[in-house]
Amino acid sequence: MPRVHPSVALRESERTTPIIPACEHIAGRERFMRKALSLQESSPVAFDVTLDLEDGAPLGREAEQARLVQEILMDLPVDRPHRVGVRVHDVMHPHFFSDLETVLLRAGQRVSYVVLPKAKNRGEVEYFTSVLHDVAKIAGQPPWRIHVLVESQRALQDVVAIAGHPEVETLDFGAMDFISDHGGAISESCMRSPDQFEHALLRRAKTQVVSASLLFGVVPVHNVTVDVDRPEQAGKDAARARREFGFLRMWSIHPNQIEPIVTAMAPDDREVERAVEVLLAAQDKDWAPVRHEGLLQDRASYRLHWAVLQRAHLAGRNLSDDIRSRLL
Repeated sequence: MPRVHPSVALRESERTTPIIPACEHIAGRERFMRKALSLQESSPVAFDVTLDLEDGAPLGREAEQARLVQEILMDLPVDRPHRVGVRVHDVMHPHFFSDLETVLLRAGQRVSYVVLPKAKNRGEVEYFTSVLHDVAKIAGQPPWRIHVLVESQRALQDVVAIAGHPEVETLDFGAMDFISDHGGAISESCMRSPDQFEHALLRRAKTQVVSASLLFGVVPVHNVTVDVDRPEQAGKDAARARREFGFLRMWSIHPNQIEPIVTAMAPDDREVERAVEVLLAAQDKDWAPVRHEGLLQDRASYRLHWAVLQRAHLAGRNLSDDIRSRLL
């Protein structure tokens, strides 16, 4: 009897958290955008690249930035296997519609997801989604995945409703704007470590973003590390974000931050070994409960182990052909 693949045996009816790359690298200047896309193709680890139309655009040159991003995207093959997203302006910005027309109508086949900044509530996300549906229909393609930035007190108040939108793939915490939104009540030092993990309002905000995300199968994304001169700091921040708060992904703003973030977010060697041992034993028993190292394992723990294995694979972990064929 052929072995049953975990994608069949462990399928759930509820909305499950997607397994996507643990690092999202954002770039806004032409040289950096092209460099990031080139690095994405050659890197042994998977990461997403987001091309920035919002903060990446110099004031007064937003239309020029959109045309540049369109040009860069059109240089990419339609069937390119790596994920590329775009961050557009918020729904109230005068360049919101022109962003979508310039980039998505003309180069949307090369875009995997669209990042919405400064969303204040579920209503804005629903409006954004409806507009994207219209654009996708005109472009003759399926709607894009949606990533929502939570970067204000108002957004945090509605974070559960935002996370519950069925087309949201990630909730991204924007710490810098969130701190600024408090009008000086949170000090500037909280934009960096260790204070960003210690201040009560920031700990509460990060916890709420993660909790709301995981409730609805959405990927929680941690904010950037502003210390670009020390890439190891990004790795340390990613490790704290993953272990203390449950974030599954983190933004990068410098190419040297990508590898430390991916490494810190990835499962450790023992987690991967245990996952492989348990899953192989379970598969051999047709996914019935098994005993491993004196502990009972069943489908609830199998799902956890399978997620660990998939994240390790995305992080570039070297797995044997047998493991890949049986479990991935």
